[in-house]
Amino acid sequence: MPDPTTRRDPVEILTSQDETRLQHLVPIRHGRMSVSPFTFYRGSAAVQAADLAATPTTDLTVQLCGDAHLSNFGLFNGPDRRLVFDLNDFDETHPGPFEWDVKRLAASVAVAGRDNELSAKKIDRAVRAAVAGYREAILSCSQKGPLDVHYWRLELDQLQPLVEGDKKARKRLDKVSRKATSKDSVRALNKLTDIVGGRRVIVADPPLIERIDENIDPDEVARISTFFERYVSTLPRDRRQVLQRYGVVDIAHKVVGVGSVGTRCLIVLLESGDGEPLFLQFKEATASVLEPYTAPSEFEPGERVVIGQRLVQTMGDIFLGWSHADGIRSDTTHYFYFRQMWDGKGSVDVESMGGRRLQRYAATCGSVLAIAHARSGDAAMIAGYLGDGDTFDHAVAQFAHAYADLTEADHAAHLAAIASGRVDAAAVID
Repeated sequence: MPDPTTRRDPVEILTSQDETRLQHLVPIRHGRMSVSPFTFYRGSAAVQAADLAATPTTDLTVQLCGDAHLSNFGLFNGPDRRLVFDLNDFDETHPGPFEWDVKRLAASVAVAGRDNELSAKKIDRAVRAAVAGYREAILSCSQKGPLDVHYWRLELDQLQPLVEGDKKARKRLDKVSRKATSKDSVRALNKLTDIVGGRRVIVADPPLIERIDENIDPDEVARISTFFERYVSTLPRDRRQVLQRYGVVDIAHKVVGVGSVGTRCLIVLLESGDGEPLFLQFKEATASVLEPYTAPSEFEPGERVVIGQRLVQTMGDIFLGWSHADGIRSDTTHYFYFRQMWDGKGSVDVESMGGRRLQRYAATCGSVLAIAHARSGDAAMIAGYLGDGDTFDHAVAQFAHAYADLTEADHAAHLAAIASGRVDAAAVID
């Protein structure tokens, strides 16, 4: 654990991130983080990165997710339109010691269990299940060939044993999968757009959805066009061919997530010649919160996210790419990555989990994280380091419980900063 006497003020870390964000949205970020210790934890990857850097580390490097908490796992469509369960957020991806991801996952289990008012025994079981799931899966990966590891993925039907004998859990999984299956561009079109003045537009819902000013000067239009062309050039040729059949119809700013609020995130509606909709999201990428404590990335931020995602994730979005914008409404260059906005995406409601379901879910997330690490790291070396026993499980569990204490204290400090006026927080808006 970090030394509390030398540890940097967590509120200071968070407010320093605010400086480069859209200032009218920053209070929404702090409002969402203030809801509970778990929502605070979700938004405070930078705080934990500083804490982890102050602890002893291994030299066993992998491509880290960088933000491997429980809510950053979920369902999405693979290129073959089959639902898979995997990590689904890579804003902070960066090479680093494998245990940083494991510790962030384990601590998120402890914080979530406390928020759900579970007993200390149930929380400990869930935390150790996450770590054991990782340890056992990394051992399995070490015994497989590189291609087998590369193709190893967890599909929806493989999640069914997790809810065996639990009717409530089975119903919840069925609901999540149905919702994910229905989340596509057609549904987004019906939910987010309307016909105004004879054309299809994204409906404003400030401050969560804000339309782009239509009175854009020709020079800016040209810069935006160049920005989009840069993105298209990062796609494989076959994906470019598909995308070229669509034309841009409308664009708007959209607030997403918790910790990401305030970064620039836009959605763009495209339509094919026969009116088929396609929604893309392009999200601002900055330096990973891990970079100050490791080595600088060799890639620009948007490319870093895409390369990291391709290394770690089982199957990525077919329209995953990156670009940068020069001087669009700013003197600063901003970096972005692109993906489909809705493509079968579904998430599990961690806040409603009892002890048994949290334990099973945590173990699954631990296994998935191990598979992700094995794609870029040396699974045999990691497995050898972890050993056959549960020593690592107990050590990480001890860290997780201690860090949950620290998170609760940080959340209280954040609330105090809001109450004193040091931090401006808006009422929570879904």
